[in-house]
Amino acid sequence: MPGIIFPAEWYPQSAVQVTWPHTETDWADDLEEVTACYIGFSREILKRQKLLVVCAHAREIGKYFSRDERKNLICAEIESNDTWARDHGGISLFIDDRPAISDFGFNGWGLKFAANRDNLITGRLFEKSVFQPGVAYRNNLHFILEGGSIESDGKGTLLTTSQCLLAPNRNQPMTQDEIDDYLKQCLGAERVLWLHHGYLAGDDTDSHIDTLARFCDEQTIAYVKCDDPQDEHYQELRMMEEELESFVAHDGQPYRLVGLPMADAVYHDGERLPATYANFLIINGAVLIPFYGTEKDHIAKDQLREIFPDREIIGVDCGPLIRQHGSLHCATMQFPIGFL
Repeated sequence: MPGIIFPAEWYPQSAVQVTWPHTETDWADDLEEVTACYIGFSREILKRQKLLVVCAHAREIGKYFSRDERKNLICAEIESNDTWARDHGGISLFIDDRPAISDFGFNGWGLKFAANRDNLITGRLFEKSVFQPGVAYRNNLHFILEGGSIESDGKGTLLTTSQCLLAPNRNQPMTQDEIDDYLKQCLGAERVLWLHHGYLAGDDTDSHIDTLARFCDEQTIAYVKCDDPQDEHYQELRMMEEELESFVAHDGQPYRLVGLPMADAVYHDGERLPATYANFLIINGAVLIPFYGTEKDHIAKDQLREIFPDREIIGVDCGPLIRQHGSLHCATMQFPIGFL
């Protein structure tokens, strides 16, 4: 079996992929506002690395950015259903030290939404020769796996949730043990840490790990902590916290756990939305953290500053994103050095 490394998000990156909102997505009624959000966080990425934009019209995208910013801009005209690049994007690996992208199946989070175009994006990026020569394509389309459902520490440990990976309309009738074995085989994992508790109201993903708990380094996990016994999430998130406390890092030591505040409730059309500070994005030299317009934004930012003392911590207004039940990490997918 080849040596497979699934790089952690904090590894040096060559680019971040986004899939740009357009009139045929769920953003149609809020297109101007969400486009402004995409422009804002895209500029932060372009300051530090390349940005790969999957879009309907490349010429329109270029108009949003300065000449200097466009030096790091790569546009690929490919059809899409929606914009959640974390979940339809390819998973970057190194196999025997050579870059490869695994293209897993995406079926709209268990057939909840149309995904026929999104499921083809990674393959079409290869058809267009977007990636560097030598980057291999791995066809894993027979297995449903969204990027937001798994976290890697870069040392052979995966963190995931049973609510998602064992959900109907993904990979059933596979059992947890069978999925565990498959992830180890195709992602080079030595072990998989499964969380069986934790959720956010309004979440369409069946509890993606990137909404709940995130590796920040090999020894540190940041997670959503709820201190309000009256909040509907309190019991489930407390049980998730106990699970995290039982885990040990690859060196056998308990993880350093940092409880991020439970975001103040955000509602749209009477529905509570899955606002979470765990949905941050690590890029070269910075961490972009979603803001929701409350005092807790700055509490979470200060906590991330302590976790990532060598990176700039930048707040991004994700009010437009959360109205479609996603946030910053959901909208992006990073590629390590050597891919673009």
